[in-house]
Amino acid sequence: MNLVQHGAVYNMLSLGIASMLFTSIFLWFARDRVLPKFRMAVMVSATVTSIAAYHYFRMFDSFNEAYGNGATEVQGFEGYNVGYRYVDWFLTVPLLLVELVAVMGLARAIQSSLLKRLVPAAAAMIVLGYPGDMKMNVFFEGDASIWGLLSTIPFLYILWVLFVEIGKSLAGQSAKVQGLLKGARLLLIATWGVYPITFILAMNDTGAPSFDAVVSREIGYSIADILAKCVFGLIIFTIARVKSAEESKEFAASEYKS
Repeated sequence: MNLVQHGAVYNMLSLGIASMLFTSIFLWFARDRVLPKFRMAVMVSATVTSIAAYHYFRMFDSFNEAYGNGATEVQGFEGYNVGYRYVDWFLTVPLLLVELVAVMGLARAIQSSLLKRLVPAAAAMIVLGYPGDMKMNVFFEGDASIWGLLSTIPFLYILWVLFVEIGKSLAGQSAKVQGLLKGARLLLIATWGVYPITFILAMNDTGAPSFDAVVSREIGYSIADILAKCVFGLIIFTIARVKSAEESKEFAASEYKS
């Protein structure tokens, strides 16, 4: 891997660390700037970025060790622990859905029903994608396309719940909150769309991915992660602030006084 390629991934992973870490710090300190009923959503957002910050530190170190010192494509592929990303996604992707549901302030029974369906589906989506990405000889002799297809099934189910089931609950929100929630939902789906595209592009690789493929993958995944976790978390915080002001005149007076 040449210096330009290595530097591009090095800097992107560094940006990921900074984005996740300082978004976490902001959200943890800002959680009291919303009403108590919405603090859980903000705290879950902070948990997501905190988990991601930890894993970006690990990926940063793993990448430098694997692809430094003139390593070949095979040595880099074998040395770089892609599992850090999948462990991160296994923990954070379900939590992203938890924070979206939590900030809507729905009745407890509706929240519970949505989360009982969304969280297992999100976990299954990540677990089923990992063997294909790693080209593991598990059940399907390393056939990434089958694992990709299996992973798509819970992904499509999540889409259906987000746009049909949760869409029904938007009617009870104010126009401003509806706009923010729709934007958050679209951001989530748009950034998640990066992962299957990258997965499909890599399916033709029969062995270790080329250096160009590694650079494209790591940059694409990192940008998607920053948008899906940091920007999404800040939108959730904004929604919590708006809903707090709508539900409490005292809160609005204290937080938005001129």
